[in-house]
Amino acid sequence: MGKRERHAAILELVRAHRITSQEALRELLAERGIEATQATLSRDFRELRLVKVTDAAGVSHYRLPEDWENTPPLTALLPTLFLSAEGTGNLLVVRTLIGGASAVAVALDWEEWPEVLGTIAGDDTILVIVRTPEDRESVERRLLEVAGAGGEG
Repeated sequence: MGKRERHAAILELVRAHRITSQEALRELLAERGIEATQATLSRDFRELRLVKVTDAAGVSHYRLPEDWENTPPLTALLPTLFLSAEGTGNLLVVRTLIGGASAVAVALDWEEWPEVLGTIAGDDTILVIVRTPEDRESVERRLLEVAGAGGEG
């Protein structure tokens, strides 16, 4: 079983059960035939942005942050909102349809691409700050691929 399938199973279990510990989750996964070490689960929790909250009875359990549940993935937004991308040095300017920049910037931030230091969004323009000029070229290519824009931009 790959990481994507394990992540999907974890998300399904967290939504359906009150998972109070990584060990409890590991046991539920094992019941489904999914073996995972504690180190792998720690990494998965971090990647999936699971947070521990305390309910009214004082019992702590893991859940997804509300904004994670409501943030559309970059792959859903870019094909419809993306207009262009160009940059210089370590700065990339991404243009979107009017009103689309904020949603695209949030989705890009959630991707946590290691090359991206951060984003600043206006109404239809995003400033993407990357680590190096080479990273800018790489990020620009990836955005074009996700947007389905091929070699345009």
